[in-house]
Amino acid sequence: MAKFGLYNISLKNLAPGKHLYQYELDKKFFDAIDGEDVRKGNVKVDLTVTKTASTFEFNFALEGVVQMPCTRCLDDMEHEVTTHNKLIVKLGPEYSEESDEVLIIPEDDPEINIAWFLYEFIVLSIPIKHVHEPGKCNKSMSMKYNKHRAVNNDDIDDDGNDFDLEMDDDDSNETTIDPRWDALKGLNLEDN
Repeated sequence: MAKFGLYNISLKNLAPGKHLYQYELDKKFFDAIDGEDVRKGNVKVDLTVTKTASTFEFNFALEGVVQMPCTRCLDDMEHEVTTHNKLIVKLGPEYSEESDEVLIIPEDDPEINIAWFLYEFIVLSIPIKHVHEPGKCNKSMSMKYNKHRAVNNDDIDDDGNDFDLEMDDDDSNETTIDPRWDALKGLNLEDN
């Protein structure tokens, strides 16, 4: 973790009260973290550490833009990130995670590196399905994808764009059912 020394926060000599930290996560950070989900980005981090008698409360505010591959065409796309996260750190005999928000670090080495936490907060703010806006996907990849899908050809326009794919799932009130499933409608499963 030497390459992430900038993200080490020593809790040993931290005075009671609030302490402010600011970071800027850029391409160098994302290259060093070597994560699969986010390749590049520019994210500003405002961190407030509040020390009380027995705990340290970390409040993270992350805002910026990251680049990741589109789920549909695999070309890079930008996604805005705005997230607020909280982490409670306590000192104890050994390292352990009590929950997603509570972390115990050893008393004899009261230092925490927040680099991986920052990356996780960014990744968790990204939707599972991240696709380009309608019409922005790589045309050749979309055509290949549509060629191998089991869809009604009426749903594909002259450019190879799938009308169902170009709309959000929530916006579509109609459900297209593959006609091969029609044979199962005649089965009477009530008697079994």
